Amino acid sequence: MQPYLFPYIGYWQLISTVDAFVIYDNVKYTKQGWINRNRILVGRKDYLFTVPLKKDSDSLDVCQRRLAESFAQDSASLVSRIESAYGNASNFQDTIELVSRCFRFDDPNLFNFIYYSVTQVCEYLGISTPIVKSSTISTGNGLKKEHRVMAICKALGATEYINPIGGMELYNREEFKLEGLNLVFLKSKDISYKQFDNEFVPWLSIIDVMMFNPKDRISEMLNEFDLV
Repeated sequence: MQPYLFPYIGYWQLISTVDAFVIYDNVKYTKQGWINRNRILVGRKDYLFTVPLKKDSDSLDVCQRRLAESFAQDSASLVSRIESAYGNASNFQDTIELVSRCFRFDDPNLFNFIYYSVTQVCEYLGISTPIVKSSTISTGNGLKKEHRVMAICKALGATEYINPIGGMELYNREEFKLEGLNLVFLKSKDISYKQFDNEFVPWLSIIDVMMFNPKDRISEMLNEFDLV
């Protein structure tokens, strides 16, 4: 999977249900994706926040990109916005401590920054799945898309690959079957919870989920999906 910044609940459902979670570090950074941005609730609407990056070549991998030099100031402003937006949330204190710790992580490398936040959220939610960096897996050179995925699965001795439901447009079950792999897709059920007294805004960052829900309820959410 791509490394994403505080992604939605489905990402954590995937991590919690697999035997090993492979996170891509040696993959091209893509603009307008969710690698360094996500959505939180501000007022009654979703708000898109972005962690700024140093200007660099679009050909670089995620592990080669750097946070902007202004990041310390920008992250402080972002944490303040999160504090203002969620100050009255039922689980504010525990969550803001986690979020603040992640944004204070002292490493300008984009992948390291995201990887740290992923591991911190996993620890908070009690997810113990091994998280494997893709660069540590030998798959040969030049493989792309599903061929790279299948090579990673084989290198790890896997017989089944689970992907979010959006992957149905990308991957073909028969191609995986020919390689001895069972391809399954994870489809999150409709998950809702009280966001103050607002009309519910779905699929926001895990920050929103943690702000409004205790750990035991989130543990239940992690199992609210179907494999199709």
